[in-house]
Amino acid sequence: MQAVAADITTLAVDAIVNAANSRLIRGGGVDGAIHRAAGPELQEELNAIGGCDTGQAVITKAYRLPARRIIHTVGPVWQGGMKGEAALLASCYRTSLALAAGHALRTIAFPAISTGIYGYPLGDATEIAVATVAEALRGEDAIDRVVFCCFGAEALRHYQRALAAMVKP
Repeated sequence: MQAVAADITTLAVDAIVNAANSRLIRGGGVDGAIHRAAGPELQEELNAIGGCDTGQAVITKAYRLPARRIIHTVGPVWQGGMKGEAALLASCYRTSLALAAGHALRTIAFPAISTGIYGYPLGDATEIAVATVAEALRGEDAIDRVVFCCFGAEALRHYQRALAAMVKP
């Protein structure tokens, strides 16, 4: 696991994860950037899928992106933390990793799911992301590398802190 500050649409990994909405319709933020870079064929494929529940994920082609596939997951909207948001966010990471493994995609890059317009506190979200991915990778050899792709220095600091905490005895 590693954290990098980069544009997720430029990463040459097997799969990038998109922070999608439940209707799988082009939105803003990372979703909009992925749609712009992938091209209009992406929305056509998503229209055929129709939708995705919060905490779940679907997979598509990557079209014009350097990645091979896009995994679209729907994170929870922050409602104060008492509506099961943590479990739903963790499920986004687990279901995305399961889809990647099931499609023989060995490298995967995640954005900070739900931390944009959905309002999930960045510190809490990064801790959930890192802990969930670390747990999912224990004893799992289908995934070789997980990249937490950060948009900005603040997100990078949070992920680096969470990753460093994982290696302390």
